[in-house]
Amino acid sequence: MFTFAIADIRAVVARGRSDAAAHGGFRVPYQGISPQRLATAGLWLVGDEGVYIMSSGKLADGEKPLVVHAEECDPKTNPDYWHYKRQYFGGDDGVEFIDATELEMLMAASPDATHLKIIMDDTSMSLTLIHR
Repeated sequence: MFTFAIADIRAVVARGRSDAAAHGGFRVPYQGISPQRLATAGLWLVGDEGVYIMSSGKLADGEKPLVVHAEECDPKTNPDYWHYKRQYFGGDDGVEFIDATELEMLMAASPDATHLKIIMDDTSMSLTLIHR
């Protein structure tokens, strides 16, 4: 399970859209595999050094995307992040795309939610909004 504050989700989506407007669109998560026509507003859920979300807007040379680590899997706050990532995301690095429009509809349907919870297994990923 990976948890992100809704405020952080909104900030990452907004940053991706502003980057896209300034630099000519959105990036595809699987460069060289995904066709460019699939590049839309969204978040990338990344398993790498911890697990985090990042914006998908195109960036200027040398610019970094906005990145927010999952509460449970941040190398700066959880000394066991590597084991947690391996257990709940898998041992390999990877990227999962989450469409911004669908995510915003989900958030609009639960205006009192404060966090997004993402649960992954071998074949699926589920998104749930929770209130803390």
